[in-house]
Amino acid sequence: MSELDLQIPSAFDPFAEANAEDSGAGSKEYVHIRIQQRNGRKSLTTVQGLKKDYSYNKILKDLKKEFCCNGTVVQDSELGQVIQLQGDQRKNVSTFLIQAGIVKKDHIKIHGF
Repeated sequence: MSELDLQIPSAFDPFAEANAEDSGAGSKEYVHIRIQQRNGRKSLTTVQGLKKDYSYNKILKDLKKEFCCNGTVVQDSELGQVIQLQGDQRKNVSTFLIQAGIVKKDHIKIHGF
């Protein structure tokens, strides 16, 4: 028995890489652009997940001027600051954020419909 080296397989964790990626805060943060249906044909577009370094009010001002719509910045306890715009502005907001250099294209997730 001494001549044979016994190798006991160690426990393999298939989710080890996924857990390691999740633990790195800020490694792959997404900007989520969602639409919320109000009443009738009315809808809201919400933008969340922008870095805290940016001035949300300045971004909101540019978005409102660019798309001719109204909007506000809402403070949420779980999500932080969220930008709300009137109407379905999902594609407009995503192209604006990419062209302004605020977010890269692969860090944007568009939700809804």
